[in-house]
Amino acid sequence: MPIIRTEHLKYVYSEGSPFEKAAIDDITLDIEEGEFVGVIGPTGSGKSTLVQHFNGLLKPAAGKVFIDGQDIWGKKVDKRSIRFKVGLVFQYPEYQLFEETVFKDIAFGPTNMGLNKDEISERVYEAADFVGISKELLSKSPFELSGGQKRRAAIAGVIAMRPSILILDEPAAGLDPRGRESILAHIREYHIARKSTVLLVSHSMEDIARNATKVLVMSSAKIVMYGSVNDIFAQSTSLIKMGLDVPQVTRVFMGLRKSGYKVDPSVYTVEQGKAEIIRYIRGGQDR
Repeated sequence: MPIIRTEHLKYVYSEGSPFEKAAIDDITLDIEEGEFVGVIGPTGSGKSTLVQHFNGLLKPAAGKVFIDGQDIWGKKVDKRSIRFKVGLVFQYPEYQLFEETVFKDIAFGPTNMGLNKDEISERVYEAADFVGISKELLSKSPFELSGGQKRRAAIAGVIAMRPSILILDEPAAGLDPRGRESILAHIREYHIARKSTVLLVSHSMEDIARNATKVLVMSSAKIVMYGSVNDIFAQSTSLIKMGLDVPQVTRVFMGLRKSGYKVDPSVYTVEQGKAEIIRYIRGGQDR
């Protein structure tokens, strides 16, 4: 049974007005437990709107959303418990920090879950460790932290609730390359350690290529592709036509292929590129 399922999901902005527009339209989707799903698509394609349905933040105009087999808009469903099960990290989450200390900010979610002090402390230290926040920083005001540290603290606040599903909407937006990779490395480690389901919304194809196990592609309010990273990046030409920017290494190999070199144009990481060049040099020119 998939951990996330949608059936003919639809959401309309400004419904009934002259500005009415379907943000997502007839979305039917299954996401299996433990997957790391990259969600990509042009601006305005419906990515953020879709993931905001998974914890009940938005109510569909039509269709259904199931989390762990439970219709989240069914009768007698506890929406609060759903939101603890599905953790959602918005873009620029550091703007939501507000407590006196980093510890209290990370503890906010677990406290609202009604946990005792020992359990709350255990979760705060565990979440801080996952995102690379040292114990010394926990006693500081969140407003004394650097931009990257604030981002990690905000993500820790969601992780501390130990959600079965962690959704991150552009978690590395605005960070420098080192900060970006640090955030994503910590998310990778969390996914491996907790075996949770992770959805990463991102405009960066490099980020998706390095982290995801599956890729969901949206365009014009619909899902146009969903499959393994290999399968999706094998369709790089179609992605480019949609206005998406494939990894730079993929463009290099597409160019080599176009120039007559019989290399695999679906390469999407530097490591794969290195292996493909070695294969070609050694005479494996049959692709």
